[in-house]
Amino acid sequence: MPLKIDTFSNIKGGNSFYKALVHPLAAEKAKALIARIAAKGAVAIYDPRDCHAAIAELYDLSSWRIENVFVQRVESLGRSVSGCAVQPVTELGACRAATLFVAAFDAERLVAHIRHLVPAGIEVITLDAIRLPDAMLTNPRNYLDILNFATNFAFFRDAGGVHTTVASCNYWSGYGAKDTALWLCLFDHRGEVLAQWEEKLPASGASYCLDSKEVRGRFGLGEFTGSLFMHVQRIAGHDVVKYAIDVYDDSGAMVSCTHDANAWPADFYAGLPAPRQDEKVILWIQNSNPAPIPRGGVGLNRMGSDDVTWLDAQIPPYGAHALDVATLLPGVHWPEQIEVDAGKHFVRPRYEVIRKGIAARIAHANVERTDLAPDTKLPEAMPLIGKGYILPAPILPLDRWRSIAMPTPMARAQNELPLAMTLFDASGQEVTTYRFGRIPRRESAAVDVDALLDKAGGKLASGYGHVALVYDLSQGGTSDGWLHGLFRYEQKGNGHCAETSFGAHIYNIPITYKNEPQSYAGAPPGLSTRLFLRLGPAPLDTLCHLIYPASLPWHSRSATSLILHDRLGAEIATQHVEIPCNGSLLWRYHEMFDEDTRRRAGTGAYVMIRDTTCRLFGYHGLLKGEEAFSLDHMFGF
Repeated sequence: MPLKIDTFSNIKGGNSFYKALVHPLAAEKAKALIARIAAKGAVAIYDPRDCHAAIAELYDLSSWRIENVFVQRVESLGRSVSGCAVQPVTELGACRAATLFVAAFDAERLVAHIRHLVPAGIEVITLDAIRLPDAMLTNPRNYLDILNFATNFAFFRDAGGVHTTVASCNYWSGYGAKDTALWLCLFDHRGEVLAQWEEKLPASGASYCLDSKEVRGRFGLGEFTGSLFMHVQRIAGHDVVKYAIDVYDDSGAMVSCTHDANAWPADFYAGLPAPRQDEKVILWIQNSNPAPIPRGGVGLNRMGSDDVTWLDAQIPPYGAHALDVATLLPGVHWPEQIEVDAGKHFVRPRYEVIRKGIAARIAHANVERTDLAPDTKLPEAMPLIGKGYILPAPILPLDRWRSIAMPTPMARAQNELPLAMTLFDASGQEVTTYRFGRIPRRESAAVDVDALLDKAGGKLASGYGHVALVYDLSQGGTSDGWLHGLFRYEQKGNGHCAETSFGAHIYNIPITYKNEPQSYAGAPPGLSTRLFLRLGPAPLDTLCHLIYPASLPWHSRSATSLILHDRLGAEIATQHVEIPCNGSLLWRYHEMFDEDTRRRAGTGAYVMIRDTTCRLFGYHGLLKGEEAFSLDHMFGF
């Protein structure tokens, strides 16, 4: 059974009460508090905000002898909580428990309302006993302010000669934040705390890079594979913690990247590719909660099948588990897709693809929506929104890479995908369109761009470009606006691969449809660009593929600035480029900025991609000569 907790709402956003309960520092205090209350004898619960059930899902309260449960809301009467019929708080005077536990934060006012009803001798304890220190908070006066819980998990490994970096910058300073810092807690695969520390962000716009190799040396640790919990303190603007992960090895053969984890555990994930015959796919499960994942708490199934195979293993609180998907689904192979029944136990997971003789690569699955239904109004809106939802992805230079696109169902009610895919040259010229038809949920369609071009007799004059997946309702069918795809890239010379996945948006129109075009800050439409490009260390070069999608004709060319910053956020140099509407630009750091400029930028430098005229979508990666590369989509803020 999935955990009965609310973690995220697509209407309200993240649930800060959930984050307040699962914070590692709160968890330490909560377990001590539970033991102290149990030792005192009988306990009564006052649950004014109907929060006790979530606490009981995340913590073992079996040691409590609960005698009464009181509520504030009349609407909450008539149900049972922890085996007790709930009572109105007006009956509190008859309580004979040793402790009254008030299941709420910022509870001083709530307790004041009922203080005269509390019988003599009963100790009143509230959730404020597990609060974080005020110094860690943006808004101490409102503990559940979402800005107090800018948290996330990162996959973090330093083992077998493989290392991990987590990189981003202090983008909260752009919203007025001061004295921003990272509080970090490293867990191993058993959920044991290996280290806790704080990293100051020394200046506005300063970058940071957390390197597992450096962390291991700093704290004298052995090998580890686990989770890095990140809490950004004293922020402004928004509570989303975004970062880029790079995985590398001592030999230099492994270069792979992915990004932030979506900090709210979901019921289901999808977009997990089945292994090829010569591959192994490892799903990394990072328990994000202070409760263990029970045996049978996580399962896998073929996309479109109701036959779930459950994992017969318990995963400890905050622990990590490497699940070889073939052990649960031995007959499933690429291009089939796999759904993950996650039960709200963990944040969006990473997966690792291992292939004999080829360096491993890492990517992520995506949240599978449970709240969507087919959008019956979309066909009526199409004349106003043109192409509507667009999912753009690179076609890397054809002489070196093979590019493969595969649509991925990403909502539980999505029974078909009526799609088309247009190939664009970098100049914005349409080359050919492939119509998938109405892809049934249970089927997968992986399209090789080389083969498609050969069949169509077309070519990309610039040698590279991009694909754009769109809804194609010409033959009927339904859509829901949650179009996703998996894009795989293979180096033709040596078979080295990278892959990335993302979802569609409406781009560059001045009207809005269901909060699209999406805006990072403020109300839609989002018609400008602010993308973060982390830069790899020498001898690696950094590549960036910027795409200018447009649902309707927009400005004929972008007015894009590539602004190079040093590690403290100071601007070093700017290059101005123009990208044709529906076109793209593939560039490299070492070609765009000369050696002297790169030297002045130094290590820890990054590029901000800014455009006030249009919304661009970007992909980034690292290159190790002709040997290895990585690729993932970029993030903005």
